[in-house]
Amino acid sequence: MSFLSSVILGIIEGISEFLPISSTGHLILTAHLLKLEQTTFLKSFEIAIQLGAILSVAALYWRSLVIDFKILKRVVVAFIPTAILGFIFYPIIKKFLLGSYHIVVWALLLGGIFLIIFELLYREKENAKDEIASITFKQSFLIGIFQSLAIVPGVSRAAATIIGGLILGLKRKTIVEFSFLLAVPTMGAAVALDLIKSASTFTSGELLFLLIGFFVSFIVALLSIKFLLSFIKNHNFIPFGIYRIVLALLFLLMFKA
Repeated sequence: MSFLSSVILGIIEGISEFLPISSTGHLILTAHLLKLEQTTFLKSFEIAIQLGAILSVAALYWRSLVIDFKILKRVVVAFIPTAILGFIFYPIIKKFLLGSYHIVVWALLLGGIFLIIFELLYREKENAKDEIASITFKQSFLIGIFQSLAIVPGVSRAAATIIGGLILGLKRKTIVEFSFLLAVPTMGAAVALDLIKSASTFTSGELLFLLIGFFVSFIVALLSIKFLLSFIKNHNFIPFGIYRIVLALLFLLMFKA
């Protein structure tokens, strides 16, 4: 890895973390394009760099996470399914799923098709909930189950969470913001678990690259969050579904996956 590649990966992470296009998938595909070797450090980098994007949420929504106990309780309940499944399947995710170019491409393609079909059929309910504090604990837990599907790289944590919330009767802006908040404990735990297991093997140079990627992803993610909140006021997620399909097909054609 080099200074330039760590900056590029930081930009990709910051842009894609909160959009329904899979940040992990984009990091894996970008690393593939940059011809970076799938080392243990690179896999850890692809997990740990997400901390920068997560802290951008903490910077923007710290009041909801620290002061509003009603919202915090719902975030914790939604986090439980992913915490359990992530801990159980961590060895499989790290060894077999992360870095798998083929899994990412097909997950992007199938996820894009599903996203378009869902948006074409979806109709918002008249009584859709427009406040995070009004989400029930049952709904929170079910949203967490939807989120856990994203342990497969390329699925997209944001897409799984948002679609789950829409199915359960939340307004689009409500579930998008809840997805932002849910990213904090979810990705924070993933980063902590990986660093506990792997950080001792990093060299000083690798730690520097990680810090660079972290800082870049933090700055870019702030802009990405503001873009998504503005975008959903007048648009659905069909453009993201089309983008996923086009990207997957390009990679299939380029590399004959």
